[in-house]
Amino acid sequence: MLRNLVRRKKSAIEIKEEDKVRFPLILGIRPGYYLTGFYALILLAILFLLLLYPGLSNPGELGLFSSEPSGAAVRIDGITMGYTPCEVFIPQGKRRVEFILPGFTPDSREIEVKGRYFGSLFVPRRLALSGALEVPDPAGTFALAVLEYIRWSAVGEAVEGFQIPLSLSEGAYRTGPAAADPAVRESLRNMAALSLRYAETGTSARDLLRAAFLIDNAGRSPSPLSLIRSLREASLVIGQTPAAALWLTEVLPHETADKITQSAWAQKTAEKTVIERGSPGSSGSPGSSGSLLSRTLEGLSFMEISLDLYGNGERASFFAASEPVSEAAWKTFTTANPLWSAENRENLVKQGLVGEDYLIPVDNAAYPVPAAPGISWYAAAAYCAWLNAGLPPAFTANGMDYEVRLPTEAEWESLAAVQSTGLLWEWCADPWAPLYFFPAPEKALNILEQAAANARKAAADRADTADRSGLSVIERSVRGGSWVNPPGSAGPESRGSLPPDTSSPFVGFRPVIAPRAEKNGR
Repeated sequence: MLRNLVRRKKSAIEIKEEDKVRFPLILGIRPGYYLTGFYALILLAILFLLLLYPGLSNPGELGLFSSEPSGAAVRIDGITMGYTPCEVFIPQGKRRVEFILPGFTPDSREIEVKGRYFGSLFVPRRLALSGALEVPDPAGTFALAVLEYIRWSAVGEAVEGFQIPLSLSEGAYRTGPAAADPAVRESLRNMAALSLRYAETGTSARDLLRAAFLIDNAGRSPSPLSLIRSLREASLVIGQTPAAALWLTEVLPHETADKITQSAWAQKTAEKTVIERGSPGSSGSPGSSGSLLSRTLEGLSFMEISLDLYGNGERASFFAASEPVSEAAWKTFTTANPLWSAENRENLVKQGLVGEDYLIPVDNAAYPVPAAPGISWYAAAAYCAWLNAGLPPAFTANGMDYEVRLPTEAEWESLAAVQSTGLLWEWCADPWAPLYFFPAPEKALNILEQAAANARKAAADRADTADRSGLSVIERSVRGGSWVNPPGSAGPESRGSLPPDTSSPFVGFRPVIAPRAEKNGR
């Protein structure tokens, strides 16, 4: 029954004449012909759009850009289009191409760009361009990478979702070929040593180690021999620093860190550095006669301090002012050097040497009078340089090589161990760094600050206000605490950092007469 019903329904479907679609003749042409022509036109239009139109509407070539070293910005007619190695489409015509990398001499050239009309969308005409960048000042250029490394060191350890660029080793790769010159290599090594003070994480330590390998091997991958040599030199630097054992336990994997912790070296260097006050008869010091300890230098009274700087029993002596520099002492300085007087404050602020509170009296009974108020690091350093000119000959005769300067953090700690502080935070000579117990080579620091100053000037010339903070000079350390800190909230172990032009009623300084920075391992 059901089958018969289906058959009857199927047989009921009937195509009638009016259901048929008939294309009319067009100009007497049958549909089969003009539909074929229509489809052919559509196909031709598609082929035109794909094969000819791109080349006609936007003729040019695909530039394949590379440079040595890589990472240079590629500018076409003054517009940055990418960074080497990269592929960039270049419109037809005369174009100016520039390869630019900070610290390197730009490579500029004029080129004639042609084009390919057929098939340029799929097989564009290609033009290979390679930039050769030369570095006129390798040390200054590497210093820019160090500044970037220091900025990233404040971020902390890298994680899976947040990676930190290997800026230091990238800088070493770029300037490495110039390290074939022994003088350049020594400058780069000094800056790498300075960078050690900021290698607080495993990521930053690996970046630093990779940079050291590249410097020692002139920018190339290290050979087994150069690798061993670099590791040996790194071991010597680390081995001379007692606190390095604790640092290694923080940056190395747990398994390796445990072995270091249990080593005799770590247990020995973990002992507290012995710091004690020296006596007037300390052998080999300028004060051995006792005459210098009983006199003052431009109104400042100095006392002798002796410390075991490296924890190996080798003692060093220096002389520290008993109190922070007073207003009276500062007045003597400004009388001889009007440039630093309060009347010249506006000019000093414009030069970035002091802040607005420079020498402004503090209207607060708690302020530790008679300390000079609002002295910046630059001003304190200038005072020390002036004081140094009047240093008695005994400090520079008979093989002695002492100078007046701000104390290192290690020297300040030894002073704090024999004299209670806390009236003012006090400036230190050291650039602020988390691992301040590593030396800061003075020559490297000078190169670094000059590079920062050049970068700030270049940014000012470009009216670039996007991020001036990253181009500032390295902040300087302050130690102790001040009259505004609640009792017990700050002490000899307290550390801080401030830009060197800061003029604050909470910060002062005291000079030291100490071995010259380079001879003191800085």
